[in-house]
Amino acid sequence: MIRAGQVQPGDRLPTVRDLAQHLGVSPATVSEAWQALGAVGAIHARGRAGTFVRDVAEPTRPTRYLGIGGAPSTEESAALDLSAGTPDPALLPALHEAVERFTTGATAWTSSYLDEPVLPALREHLEQSWPFRAQRLTVVDGALDGLSRIVDQLVGLGDRVIMESPGFPPLIDLLDRAGADVIPVAIDEQGVIPAYLARALRSAPVAVFLQPRAHNPTGTSMTRLRSSQLAEVLAGSRAWVIEDDHCGDISLAEDVSIGQFLPDRCVHIRSYSKSHGPDLRIAAVGGAAEVIDPMVARRMLGPGWTSRLLQAVLLDLLTHADPQESVRQARIAYTRRGTLLREKLKDRGIAASPGDGINVWIPVEDERSALITLAAAGIRVAPGSPFVVTADSTTPNAIRVTTGRLPDDEDRIEEVASIIARAAGSAGGALR
Repeated sequence: MIRAGQVQPGDRLPTVRDLAQHLGVSPATVSEAWQALGAVGAIHARGRAGTFVRDVAEPTRPTRYLGIGGAPSTEESAALDLSAGTPDPALLPALHEAVERFTTGATAWTSSYLDEPVLPALREHLEQSWPFRAQRLTVVDGALDGLSRIVDQLVGLGDRVIMESPGFPPLIDLLDRAGADVIPVAIDEQGVIPAYLARALRSAPVAVFLQPRAHNPTGTSMTRLRSSQLAEVLAGSRAWVIEDDHCGDISLAEDVSIGQFLPDRCVHIRSYSKSHGPDLRIAAVGGAAEVIDPMVARRMLGPGWTSRLLQAVLLDLLTHADPQESVRQARIAYTRRGTLLREKLKDRGIAASPGDGINVWIPVEDERSALITLAAAGIRVAPGSPFVVTADSTTPNAIRVTTGRLPDDEDRIEEVASIIARAAGSAGGALR
């Protein structure tokens, strides 16, 4: 029908359930057909807006991910780039020292292509530090790689999923590309609000995606009490719980997981990019065997495993005294920078989001005007709109500032706060 022109680019297609009822087939049959069409780029799901015939000229790039690059049409590089959400390179452990230490020993890390994908010593360390007793543990090429593999495995066209809003833009891109119906839930200073989650669970989602600590973009961390409340709400559903601990040990917050209460339904991802370096490209994934076993099996027919050389470097960084001290000092520095900015914004009437990590969420009166004002002052920040799952006229405007890239100069931070407050206008400070 698409090739024959009976449906045109931009046409909205009927829902999976409606079409299945019309054709007299099961919804699963329609869902599989639409997944095939989506895989070849013929149709495109836009979350709750529906599924549409794709224009051949329509870009397939991750638009939200690319959209957090900063102010519109800035001609020169910003003097202070607070948009990227990346750690301060000066605060990362010395990778070259770790490489030198482990290369003095054995270097024959792989004896067979069918070796266990995780080094035994690294697995032991992960098991001891994991926030709950995981049925399986593996490592992948970064947290986003883990999220991508889990989405591919669990989420099909038309499936409903729950995630925080504001949330992680690349995850929204992944879910949109999978054709999921993404249901946003609000957060407060302790994490996802239980009543909002309970309401969203009525739609029978296949998965719930959460960030347990140093939430990106707000910095909020889930408390132990809140995790138990959410687990109680989730106990009556069949949804998988996927946790993305993207900040790891640079967060001050306790390593809390819903897996402590629902270990058979939870998968926890721990990234080491912020704490030990983005170029390690390693994240650990632990939790339900029903999810992780197929992931490991699928990787056998692709990359096979995450480089054991890099695993050895990570193990050294996690167990040697000097890198551990570097991470501790980084945690202190990030906390100080974020706290100073929040305090100085508060002094100017701007109530930014509480929390820790390397990001802060700041309400603004008008997003575009704030971005341009900041760019004119030589400061680049990320626009808030790519982080919002679904926006309408009542959605507050905001920006994300990567406090982790602020200088350790209190006077400079005060100057930055003054410029941000001026750009924010008369915005309030409600997290939701």
